[in-house]
Amino acid sequence: MARPVSYDDALRDRLLDVTAEMVDRKGPERISLRDIAQGAGTSTSAVYALFGGKAQLLVAVIEHGFASFGRSQAEVEPSGLRALGFAYREWAKSNPALYRLMFGGAITTADDCAPDAATTSTAMEPLVRALAERVDGSAVLPAAVTVWAQVHGAVSLELAGVAPEVDDWDAVYVAVVDAVERAFPAR
Repeated sequence: MARPVSYDDALRDRLLDVTAEMVDRKGPERISLRDIAQGAGTSTSAVYALFGGKAQLLVAVIEHGFASFGRSQAEVEPSGLRALGFAYREWAKSNPALYRLMFGGAITTADDCAPDAATTSTAMEPLVRALAERVDGSAVLPAAVTVWAQVHGAVSLELAGVAPEVDDWDAVYVAVVDAVERAFPAR
């Protein structure tokens, strides 16, 4: 009996990266597992063995993105709200395809295959904890969504390149983070 092929974490990560890039360029409907496997230098057998199929691979890409984003937020959490805002932008600029995939709605899940809610919500926990030091209990989650919407909006406009002739995105982003701090001052 032949021994089953095993695939390593490096191949798994490569498949996740290739998939994010392809979905960003073409949309999820226009890519095939064959295209993804070829782009990653492997076979479709590897995709099936590691993920189960296309839907599961797409969900894994989103979960991978949220996990990476969450780690970047957790790393700067001790430095406070301002640091979280700047880390948000830096992560998005370093991972633009993944960022657009996570937040762009290009992937809708079907067949009971959805990103793990714990993974996606964990990414927001550093922001929630930072705001818990600034606002009262029941106002923390609405405050977190408000902050997320502000920084997300600025980053999304920058990455999309649709804002009217902005020459200095650094200055725009500093103004956004300053506005967040004024809205939710330290106690």
